Amino acid sequence: MKKNLLLILLCSMQLACTTKPQTVEDGILSVSQLFADHMVLQQKEKATFWGRSIPKKEVEISTNWGEHTSTTTDANGRWKVALQTPTAGGPYQIEISSNGESLIIKDVLIGEVWLASGQSNMEMPLYGWRPNDTIVNSDKEIAKADMPDIRFMKVEHHIAESPLDSLEGNWQVVSPETAKDFSATAYFYAKKLHSELKVPIGIIQSAVGGTPAEAWTSEQSLKQLDDFQDPIAKLKKTARLKKEWFKKFNSQKIPSTENEWERIDFEDLEASTSQYDDASWDSIRLPSRIDVLKNDVFDGAIWLRKSFLISDVKEDYQLEIGSIDDMDAIYINGKKVGGLTGFGHANAPRKMNVPKAILIEGMNCIAIRIIDTGGPGSIMGDMVLSNSSNNNISLTGIWKSRQVGEIANQKFYSYGLKDPLSDRPVFSQYNTNSPTVLYNAMINPLVPYTLKGVIWYQGESNVGRAEQYITLFPMMIKDWRTKWRKELPFYFVQLAPYKYSGYQKESSQMLRNAQRLALKTPKTGMVVTLDIGNLKTVHPARKREVGERLARIALVDQYGREMVSSGPLYKDVEVSGDKLIIAFDNVGTGLVTTPHGLTGFEIAGNDKFYLPAIAEIKNDKVVVFNPDIKRPMYVRYAWSDESMASLFNEDGLPAATFTSEEM
Repeated sequence: MKKNLLLILLCSMQLACTTKPQTVEDGILSVSQLFADHMVLQQKEKATFWGRSIPKKEVEISTNWGEHTSTTTDANGRWKVALQTPTAGGPYQIEISSNGESLIIKDVLIGEVWLASGQSNMEMPLYGWRPNDTIVNSDKEIAKADMPDIRFMKVEHHIAESPLDSLEGNWQVVSPETAKDFSATAYFYAKKLHSELKVPIGIIQSAVGGTPAEAWTSEQSLKQLDDFQDPIAKLKKTARLKKEWFKKFNSQKIPSTENEWERIDFEDLEASTSQYDDASWDSIRLPSRIDVLKNDVFDGAIWLRKSFLISDVKEDYQLEIGSIDDMDAIYINGKKVGGLTGFGHANAPRKMNVPKAILIEGMNCIAIRIIDTGGPGSIMGDMVLSNSSNNNISLTGIWKSRQVGEIANQKFYSYGLKDPLSDRPVFSQYNTNSPTVLYNAMINPLVPYTLKGVIWYQGESNVGRAEQYITLFPMMIKDWRTKWRKELPFYFVQLAPYKYSGYQKESSQMLRNAQRLALKTPKTGMVVTLDIGNLKTVHPARKREVGERLARIALVDQYGREMVSSGPLYKDVEVSGDKLIIAFDNVGTGLVTTPHGLTGFEIAGNDKFYLPAIAEIKNDKVVVFNPDIKRPMYVRYAWSDESMASLFNEDGLPAATFTSEEM
């Protein structure tokens, strides 16, 4: 009772708004974390609200734009209602009451709400991942990002083997203090829509780097494809093992701020001292990945230790390490000398001063605690101590290592300095790449929040499996539409040129073509990025163009603007003697090329042996031929990992990769 009275008092003082979802046993009225201060609701729609309270109790919702409705919770305490929203505006306030309790949600705007999802190119923040992966004019954009009518709700990273109904995340107002952490692509998309429509824009950002489309698709849909039957079965088995095994260890909440990461404790700091005995630890050769176990990989915390000899301690030294993924704390002889905490430092070189006062003549000890939050964790590049007298001490070679913490089941488990891994099962089948896990944890909890549509930037992790993607990607789109019970507009980005390697080498063009074929799905649109890629990074810097091109499609298809929505798209091809004549959609007022002329076209005869083609624009079509091919049948364009755009419409939008072969 005291707990209930305190909540009511806080709400009446307008010091509290929404609470995180709580169990029915708590006896506390709750709503999804989506419904919180600073939220944006879709205008002129029946917006769905849901939450929990005492079973079989009435729940009332009132708004200060004049709507009032009520419902009764079911036997499990769940409730759901739909509220009619007005035209764009605000701020408004919403009050939800049940069983003598009230929740007040403040600073609510009404406007246009879009879901932004995908992998790293959607997740990449406006600040970039410096120093290697940057965003053009990032600092200037952040400094002027005073746009209170644009709000972001970032869904925290989670995975689950079965669908969840709760999530973590908060609505935030775009400002110079917050903008740096939001998806750059979604930021520029929202900014363009806001400037054109003059209404509030809400972005729900649910994206995770390095993830394939199957991770974002529900089990109900994936079970239609034989490819995923065994992986899903193994996933469920592994998830059960994982939950049981981790029950043995203490856990803590995964930090969400830099300060929280700074304070995280595994009862392990003894490992930073030179006196600590690491004889029983494993050995590892650095630089290398540091997240690889004997038969598995992990995300979490690991200590690395090495002794080194110094004969001259008359002056300070400089410690340089190429990069550490993701964050680190570095100690020499038990004294902290540096490290980077928080996200966005994975590619940053580590450079720090080592005072002579903490060094000793003879053997010294360096200890590094690394926290790897996802994907490959590593120390890469040179590792050296040096001083101005040209005394260079290489730290490459054999180090000692001990895992002290692991991220699992949406928690950070602590092992301490004891060896925890002697009976650890193999969990590698259960990660962010696993089928269904991101749908379960990061999409299902959003359903049925009322959206205008979806923007999507993904595909890099499916390169090498284009034939499968032809079926999988449209299936995922249909899957989400089925869950929302609405044919949500779905606009996506075709991959940019990049020099892939390994099994993915020279296969991204097929994935780009698979993306183009997804346009057969109704109410979809595709942005082409052949002109704004960077062969040296899979994360191109020109995200403004990507976001604005996505907005252009939405402005045409959803908001009635009169302009060409995208670049030229292959329509059909006609054989004319020894030439092929290619027709395109989205020509606009005409086709144009670069000062270097049309390149990237190839043709083939019945043998499908392709040769470079001479190409020219005639009557807003492209005519191609090769004197060595007398009876051409097929044509393709930009058919390489490294292909760059040479064909545009007069609006400056590039043509998409295509092949005239049936796929």
